[in-house]
Amino acid sequence: MGRVKYATKNIAFGWMGNVATLLLGAALRQVFINRLGDTLLGVSDYYTSILTVLSLAELGISTAFNFSLYGPVARNEVEKIKSYMLLYKKAYRGIAAAIAVIGMAIAPFLKYLIKEPGNTSLRDLTICYFIVLFNTVSSYLVAYKYSLVNAQQKNYIQTNVITITKVITISLQILGLWMFPNFYLYLITSVAIELIQKIFVNIYLNRMYPYLKEKKVEKLSEEEVGGIVGQTKALVLHRVGDMARSQTDSMIIAAFIDVTTVNFVGNYNHVISSASNFVNVIFNSVLSSFGNLIATEKREKQYWMFKVYRFLGCWIYGFSAIGFYLMLTPLIILWVGEERALSDLVIGCIMFDYYFKGERIVLTNYKTAAGVFEQDKYLPLVQGAVNLVISIVLVQKIGLVGIYIGTIVSGLIANITRPFIIYKVCFDESVAGYFKDSLKYVAVNAAVLALLIFIRDAMMPSVTIFMFIVMVGVITVVYNVIFILIFGRCEEFGYLWHLVADKIRKKL
Repeated sequence: MGRVKYATKNIAFGWMGNVATLLLGAALRQVFINRLGDTLLGVSDYYTSILTVLSLAELGISTAFNFSLYGPVARNEVEKIKSYMLLYKKAYRGIAAAIAVIGMAIAPFLKYLIKEPGNTSLRDLTICYFIVLFNTVSSYLVAYKYSLVNAQQKNYIQTNVITITKVITISLQILGLWMFPNFYLYLITSVAIELIQKIFVNIYLNRMYPYLKEKKVEKLSEEEVGGIVGQTKALVLHRVGDMARSQTDSMIIAAFIDVTTVNFVGNYNHVISSASNFVNVIFNSVLSSFGNLIATEKREKQYWMFKVYRFLGCWIYGFSAIGFYLMLTPLIILWVGEERALSDLVIGCIMFDYYFKGERIVLTNYKTAAGVFEQDKYLPLVQGAVNLVISIVLVQKIGLVGIYIGTIVSGLIANITRPFIIYKVCFDESVAGYFKDSLKYVAVNAAVLALLIFIRDAMMPSVTIFMFIVMVGVITVVYNVIFILIFGRCEEFGYLWHLVADKIRKKL
């Protein structure tokens, strides 16, 4: 199976999984709010943020190992694969231990980290925290095996396992909340189902790759281990900085505003992450294919495919960012009520960062597939520091908007600096064309946004389900028609058009 077919299969299964989890996830949050309230849901979202930050103990090891496996997998070097996987297994056991120790050390300080927890006692906060911590730690005991699956461009296997697990878990949680509205039961249901999943995955992947159970494994050379260690050291800095920039918003909100606001923001984040997962599936599904491309093709072919990848990214992230800005608050009003809606200024800040995050995803994914980690290893630390300083200072002066201003400023640092690195190291090309295209895409998106704001205000003076559906259709048609009229003759669009047309002809 070729790279395009693997990517297509990964995207298809990713989208099917997202449809299921999007609908069930929305239903779960609604039932949770009705049965247990906003505060406990805010606590749940907050714990997720804390343990996401704790996952920086992974220190980028998975990325380094995935990159190291692309070559051996492409050459079918089984003994080399076994050697890498054994090292990976040992590393992940260390990660699980580190997260457990750090997680337990944080527990005594929970009362200082959560402002206005409502009627939730410290005892309940602590017990629930340990339940979530156990679930996080146990996931690392089998997660390393997915690296081999993904290196073979079979990301759909991991996607399907996660989708089935989420569907079962969320369904049982919804049933449990209706029958026995208890936060402990809600958390324990997730832990129990995911524990069964981990046992199944371990057995399934051992059967899929029986050589992983073999005791006779050759040691990697000092040069090979040194390469991984060097990449991992650079990724440690990337990971720490990225967490400080992108995963601390909920913690700052809980500490300086209140935990209920964490839930209000969480409602928006749930919609954004659930819907944008359809977008992310496209870009993340081709990551392993890029790794294979870089390992087997010349630089000219790599550069051309990057340009196509970047064009598609600007198109899709532009469309979704504008759609979110215009229709996210109406959806929240229809879903959980107007009293849980955030201001247009906050949504504007979130979507501004979302669009440029799309550009960063394109850059980061290619950089990751190419193994370019050392050249900008200190950049995420600078971003993280900038984000924390600006967010903490401004949240005390202007509230929630201040947090997102910090996120925007720190993110743009990477948007400006990373293209220089990639174009020099990977392509040996001038970066001027990249920024010229960026300005062109931003100008087009800004003009379309202005037009669509005028259309929305004229067509939808009040929020109803019917007008919401109509407006979504109008935004979809207007944006894409204008984009195709402007960029329909460029080479990147032509490549994508012929790719889709060939697929359709083969199906017919």
